[in-house]
Amino acid sequence: MIDIKLLQKDFNAVSSALLRKGVDDAILDDLKHKSETAKAKRQDMESLQAEQNALSSQFGAYKKEGKDIAVLKSQIDDLKKTKASYEDEVRVLEEELNAIAMGIPNMPDDEVPLGDGEEDNVVVEQIGTPREFNFTPKEHWDIGESTGIIDFERGVKIAKSRFAALKGIGARLERALINYFLDFNRERGFEEWYVPFMANSNALRGTGQLPKFEDDLFKIEGEDLYLIPTAEVSLTNLFNDEIIDEKELPMLLTSYTPCFRKEAGSAGRDTRGIIRQHQFDKVEMVAITKQEQSAEVFEKMVDCASDLLTSLKLPHKKVQLCTGDLGFSAATTIDLEVWLPGQGKYREISSISNTKEFQARRAKIRYKDGKKNMLAHTLNGSSLAVGRTLVAIIENHQNVDGSINIPAVLQKYM
Repeated sequence: MIDIKLLQKDFNAVSSALLRKGVDDAILDDLKHKSETAKAKRQDMESLQAEQNALSSQFGAYKKEGKDIAVLKSQIDDLKKTKASYEDEVRVLEEELNAIAMGIPNMPDDEVPLGDGEEDNVVVEQIGTPREFNFTPKEHWDIGESTGIIDFERGVKIAKSRFAALKGIGARLERALINYFLDFNRERGFEEWYVPFMANSNALRGTGQLPKFEDDLFKIEGEDLYLIPTAEVSLTNLFNDEIIDEKELPMLLTSYTPCFRKEAGSAGRDTRGIIRQHQFDKVEMVAITKQEQSAEVFEKMVDCASDLLTSLKLPHKKVQLCTGDLGFSAATTIDLEVWLPGQGKYREISSISNTKEFQARRAKIRYKDGKKNMLAHTLNGSSLAVGRTLVAIIENHQNVDGSINIPAVLQKYM
C-alpha cells in the first residue's frame, strides 16, 4: 500500500509517480481530498482533546477553592460529545481512504523506463546464443503429442480447457526440474519451505492480490480461502504482522507450489500448449530485507534465476519492465525471457520484483532498527516457472527424430 503520510506530506511527488504508472487523475484527486479532510479533522479532534485536558486539570483547583464544578463539567461533557462526533467522522474517512489506497499500485522507481506496455520494455542483457537447427524446429505441443509426454485431451476431460496432463518422461522431467530448482536455490542461500497451497483473504491483501485481482483467483466456496496464484503469497505472509529481529535479515526463502489462476482477460492468448494454464508448477524465491539491503538482494535474485537458465543451456535475456507493464505491487521488475525456437520468439519465464515497503505496509512486516520499528522491503521472483522451462527444454533441445536431449544437470534427477 502506498504511504498515506508521504501522500499528505508531498502529494505532488506521489501523484507524479503514480501518474507514470497509469493511475487515473480522478482517483488521485479523491485520494488527496479525503486524506486532507481526514488530516484536518484529526487535528481538530486533537485540539478538542487538548482543550478537554486543560479543563479537566482545573477540577482540583475548583474543589480546593470551593467553586461550583457544574459549569466546568458541562463544558467538558460538550467537548467529549463533539470529539466523539469527530472521531466517527475521522474513522469513516480513514476507512474510505484505506479502501482507495488498497486499490492503488506501488510507485515505480525513478529508473523504471516510461512506457505504455511490453513494447516499451528495455532489454538489459542477452545471455546465450539461440541454436541453429539443420531442420525446422517444432513447437512443444507437436513434440509433446508425438512423443506422448503431454496429453491435452485427457487434461481437458478431467477439468476443462487450459489444463493438461503429463505422462512418463514428461511427468518425470517436471519433477526433476522442481527438485533441481530447489537444490540450486538452496545452494545460493535460500532456505527451503513447504507452505499451504491455499491462503486466506488477509494474506492475499498483504501481497496485493486482493481486492483488485479477485477475478483472477479461484475461491473456495463457503471458506475464507483461495487457491494461491503464486508461492509469493504464502512465503511473504509467513511473517504477516510480525516484527523481525534485524539480525535475521535478509531472509531468503524458496518453495515449490502449484499455482492456480483463472487467467481472466487472457481469452484467445496461448490457447495451444502449456504456456498459459489454470494450474502450473513454480519454484518461487522471496526475500525480506532491511530497506538498505533490497537493491543488492534484487540483483542476487535476478542472477540466481538467470544462472539457472544458463545451466540448462537455455538462451534468454533480461528485460527491464517499463511503467506501463509493471505489476501492481512492484517498484521495479526484471523479466527473464527464454528463447523458444518452435515459436521463433522470446517468452517470459521469470519475473523478479522489488516491492520495497509496499507489501510490508499492507502485511505489517517490520523489523526493529535500534529502538525504532521499520517497514521491511519484500522481493519475489520465479525461479522458475516449471512448465515454461519444460517447454523451453523441449523446443531448444529437440532432435529431428522428435527425441529430446535432457540437459546434463538434470540427468541425475531423472
